[in-house]
Amino acid sequence: MRTQVAIIGAGPAGLFLGHLLHRVGIDVVILERRTRAYVEGRVRAGVLERGTVALMRRLGLDERMTREGLVHAGTKLAYDGDIFRIDLADLTGGASVMVYGQQEVMRDLFEAAAMRELPIVFEAEDVVIEGIESDGPTVHYRTDGVAHRVDCTFIAGCDGFHGVSRAAIPPDRLATFERVYPFGWLGILADVPPVDHELIYANHAHGFALASMRSARRSRYYIQCGLDERIEDWPDDRFWDELALRLGPEAAAALVRGPSFEKSIAPLRSFVTEPMRYGQLFLAGDAAHIVPPTGAKGMNLAVSDVIILAEALMSYFAEGDRSGIDHYSERALARVWKAERFSWWFTGLTHRFPEMDAFARKMQLAELAYMRGSRAAQTVLAENYVGLPLS
Repeated sequence: MRTQVAIIGAGPAGLFLGHLLHRVGIDVVILERRTRAYVEGRVRAGVLERGTVALMRRLGLDERMTREGLVHAGTKLAYDGDIFRIDLADLTGGASVMVYGQQEVMRDLFEAAAMRELPIVFEAEDVVIEGIESDGPTVHYRTDGVAHRVDCTFIAGCDGFHGVSRAAIPPDRLATFERVYPFGWLGILADVPPVDHELIYANHAHGFALASMRSARRSRYYIQCGLDERIEDWPDDRFWDELALRLGPEAAAALVRGPSFEKSIAPLRSFVTEPMRYGQLFLAGDAAHIVPPTGAKGMNLAVSDVIILAEALMSYFAEGDRSGIDHYSERALARVWKAERFSWWFTGLTHRFPEMDAFARKMQLAELAYMRGSRAAQTVLAENYVGLPLS
């Protein structure tokens, strides 16, 4: 098989990039080692930055999002039960975010891919990348025991933190930066109305909590927990009691309890690898960086990567212009590090750390109190929350 761009991974980064290139006539093939049902069914974040919303509309994928998504012009912070609101729209000149689950985004991307005949190979096993330092790299894979080869001009590694793409780059050509957090998020999904029409990020003496939603009838809730804790230790009643305590009496009064149908514990990590390009191979999304889920930057950051990468590849194939390709890593990393900073800062502001003493706790509360009374401090949060522009 011959194509111009081989994309490894059919998650958000791979599918958005595939759609962007396919619509302008660039030949692509997407290789995914899992089934569509597996990829589409993974429970992930549900807050879309303004740039992600704009891309959905640009690609003509916004019909269901516009009908079912929830526009949020604000978000709320709570500390020890005291809640205040950040008016995103007022502080950013009218910007907002969209609550629309990543599962729904993936469904829209996959359905449009089938309609538009965007080539996707599912259950592509034993993927091997070769020749990324040459002008003609290749990707080898197997399906149903049969070996296949893809000859291409460029490879886009969109296959996540544990994928083969980053591993194909010589280790001495990469620098990695990482922080692993000493806690996780215990999350549940339940078919109950959300406690509030906007998200609530709560800082409590027991730890962080987040009141979120997927729709007006489905809620997504999280609480900070230890990495050594087990899901079996958290029956629904215990979770609801702890969530109510951390959100505080005002929010707890509106909390509707019900059986959870999904429950998981996710670790938190900050991770960046540099550069995001080596030879003819580009990294995008989780293959290049991971952020804590605080502030919901993961998928949105993948989207900004592929917007930058698509622009570079379009210029190359249309005009032979290599400037976008040569500066992809530098340009993408400029935004990556800003998002990493925001997620790291927001996590530090809202979570309890094992080493936190009484002084550190007072500093947290003082910063939250300052933010409550400072328009300038609220503007910093709001600008980052709705999404910084591409550099």
